[in-house]
Amino acid sequence: MKNKQIRSGGLNVEVRGPVLIVRLDGGPHGLMGLAMADALAALVDEVESDRAVRAVVLTGTHPGRFIGHADVRWLQEGGTTIPPIGHGIASAVARTAAVVRRVPGVAQVASVTPLGGAMELDKLHDTFLRMNRCGVIFIAALNGSALGLGSELAQACDVRLMADGDFFIGQPEVLLGIHPGGGGTQRLTRLVGAHRALMMMLEGRPVSPAKALDIGLVDEVVAPDALLERAVEMGLYLGARPRDAVGTIKRSVYLGGSMSLEEGLHVERTEFLTILPGENAQALMIEYMERTERDGDLPLYDPAIYDDALKSGHFPFTSHRTIK
Repeated sequence: MKNKQIRSGGLNVEVRGPVLIVRLDGGPHGLMGLAMADALAALVDEVESDRAVRAVVLTGTHPGRFIGHADVRWLQEGGTTIPPIGHGIASAVARTAAVVRRVPGVAQVASVTPLGGAMELDKLHDTFLRMNRCGVIFIAALNGSALGLGSELAQACDVRLMADGDFFIGQPEVLLGIHPGGGGTQRLTRLVGAHRALMMMLEGRPVSPAKALDIGLVDEVVAPDALLERAVEMGLYLGARPRDAVGTIKRSVYLGGSMSLEEGLHVERTEFLTILPGENAQALMIEYMERTERDGDLPLYDPAIYDDALKSGHFPFTSHRTIK
């Protein structure tokens, strides 16, 4: 993928080898609206099919915000297209929108009906889920504050690094009479625990970078001037692992981890049976067995070999072999 700018959606894409740096330009307030959501979906389409991409770093262009929050006008106007409906009908509408959105001709017609808003929400959820399913590492480099959809976008990433400073992250939607709709009720709960997430969303109060680190909402707090390079470093490090194996791990954790133990183990078995006969897995396991026989001991109990494996992203070959 070459350096380019998706101007319509506010995504500025820079290529750093196998890592893409994607700068989110949400205008003077740092907002995420429909155009940016669509551009993000298009970006995920590209990285899913481009095997050269191993990691994506998302960061904001606003000097103090990652993504401020969703464009409230986008939400408010979407709400005016939906007639008052009960919970049962709303559930049916949500399921119908998910089906209709995947039928191109029908979707175009339905987009100007009350199904339009539900289809946009379904597409946003699908984009975040595809980030969770694919073998590319997504890293949120939170250069500033993130409320609402900004926080939810970060939660949809695999790694969250946050700049140290007078910033905050959280879900304030209750203060506008709604609840988080970009996945926050589900992903925040999985990150920090059910009761803590409940209280954060009921009160609507954000947390500081230090508190976010303490409760597990972010993985590291980094000096602002070192944030982007640390994110790229993390992308290169985690992205060096075999991409297919990364995908199976992510799917097993993100999808299986929220199921019952029995169902989650089924997801794990399914992914394991998919990855086990793969070219990378077979070559690495054969190399490991040959090294064990040659050295007379298990290679990963040699600190130097283990360290080399961690740095390179896979068990080291004695020959020059490329892992995909």
